[in-house]
Amino acid sequence: MTESYKTAAREATAEITVKKSRFIANVFPVSNEQEAVEKTEQIRKKYYDARHSCFAYITGRENSRIKYSDDGEPQGTAGIPILDILRGEGLTDILVVVTRYFGGTLLGTGGLVRAYSGAAREGLAAAGIITKRLYVKIDITSDYTLHGKIQYLLLGGNHRITDTKFTDKVKISALCLYGLKDKLTADIVEASGGKALIEEGELCYI
Repeated sequence: MTESYKTAAREATAEITVKKSRFIANVFPVSNEQEAVEKTEQIRKKYYDARHSCFAYITGRENSRIKYSDDGEPQGTAGIPILDILRGEGLTDILVVVTRYFGGTLLGTGGLVRAYSGAAREGLAAAGIITKRLYVKIDITSDYTLHGKIQYLLLGGNHRITDTKFTDKVKISALCLYGLKDKLTADIVEASGGKALIEEGELCYI
């Protein structure tokens, strides 16, 4: 299980001009391949009058899905350069589509590679890059006398408390960093003398 990964922080658009050709980069964080395909089609419809909308995307972590397209540009001048930018940053769950409006001057293969790469870089700069970490949802039920100790262990370990309910017991719902799950469990068992009830839930990236 991958404990963290990098992706785009937000959707963003950036544009560069090279010898009167406009290169418009649209960046999307995506959760799966189907979403990447749908976003690509949205961009092609939006810029329906453009000559090319080239793209690259990477989705997944252990078994990544990778796809790219030159969309009519000379082979290897658009899709792969965009993909190389994504790989160079170590990104996944991301789509970059670069749309070109031809300006009347041929750029040659080297010029196209530089232009598509440059547009992709500008798009990523506008979107920003974040690291998402793997958490496990946990519920901890204890007596009131243990509430302070458990809260201290959670906050001191950079975990996240999401809810606290006070009835005849105290129930804390939290997000625990996956890599520190065993340590946190052991610490809570020790601090509570084995009296706290710990229930694990689903995994999520945040």
